[in-house]
Amino acid sequence: MSAVDDLFRRLRSEGRKALMPFVTAGDPDLQFTAAVLKELAARGAHMCELGIPYSDPIADGPVIQASYTRALEKKVKLEAILKTAGEVAPTLAAPIVTMVSYAIIHRHGPEKYVREARKAGIAGAIVPDLLVEESKEFAELCRKADFSLVQLVTPTTPRERAKRIAERSTGFLYYVSVTGITGERTQLPPDLIENVAWMRSQTELPICIGFGISTPEHVKLLAPAADGLIVGSALVRRVAAATTEPRDKVLKDVGEYVASLLAALN
Repeated sequence: MSAVDDLFRRLRSEGRKALMPFVTAGDPDLQFTAAVLKELAARGAHMCELGIPYSDPIADGPVIQASYTRALEKKVKLEAILKTAGEVAPTLAAPIVTMVSYAIIHRHGPEKYVREARKAGIAGAIVPDLLVEESKEFAELCRKADFSLVQLVTPTTPRERAKRIAERSTGFLYYVSVTGITGERTQLPPDLIENVAWMRSQTELPICIGFGISTPEHVKLLAPAADGLIVGSALVRRVAAATTEPRDKVLKDVGEYVASLLAALN
């Protein structure tokens, strides 16, 4: 059982849902990333997603892409990210999972990635570009290491394929709310709750919804249908202000924003 499994087992027993904020590692620098992770956990976030910067993200919108570009321009490396995670993770009540391209995992070496990530206290990885047809070997490696492998289902994923993805995933299933890229939205698809309900009938995995969630109203609407909600671009945009504004002010803004979402969650 990974720390992700433990988290959702506890939340389900309490009838509660998870808020899972996303942060780009190294934007504007790893020192501030560590401070943001601590602030999120202190405010009550249940899990933190740590984005590993990548030059060619497949589903990220302009806000997260820009954060990746800023981090890469500062030569942020995977080794330094894992080192920072290793310093922060033991101090947090909230597990950390990485959002990482399989290209990075492959280049680093799958066994080495899992080993070093677990050593750093990371509980799992969301791998958006790992095809289910090519995931068997890595999924078995993750299972043996009690390292959650989270994969994504989208609104356009054929249902038989969605079931295969769920069977191959561990920890939780990431349900993409909209067709397209990440980013803040004023409206979410009217059939989203129905689609998530069908997915829930096909798997015992916790189902967490991401893409487009940015307001307390979104949280109130979707919390009854999901086990967790993922907030990315709206948070990354606030963190990006640290390049021009005092960091203590940015941290306060980030914390108050997350607190407003948590207040709407349970």
